[in-house]
Amino acid sequence: MILVTGSVKARPEAQPEVVRLSLEHVRRSRLEPGCLLHSVHNDVEAPTRLVFVEHWADRDALLAHFRVPASGAFAKAMADLSAEPPTLEVYDAERLAL
Repeated sequence: MILVTGSVKARPEAQPEVVRLSLEHVRRSRLEPGCLLHSVHNDVEAPTRLVFVEHWADRDALLAHFRVPASGAFAKAMADLSAEPPTLEVYDAERLAL
């Protein structure tokens, strides 16, 4: 499984638009093949920061997601509306039985 985390710190005046676009993006992404989880959360310690968590079945599914034109448009919009560069981290993960 591939685990992706990311965040965007919106400019205060852009916060409503960042939230709207983020919800649209995660809802669309959930319909893509190989998407196991795609969510967006408010950072309670930094009110203008949104945190994204994604689980993908495999690397190919994630790369296909990155090739979707709407994903590229979302990334550009986040860069334009953010107070600092958005973050993105990708991990190869294995579920452990505890």
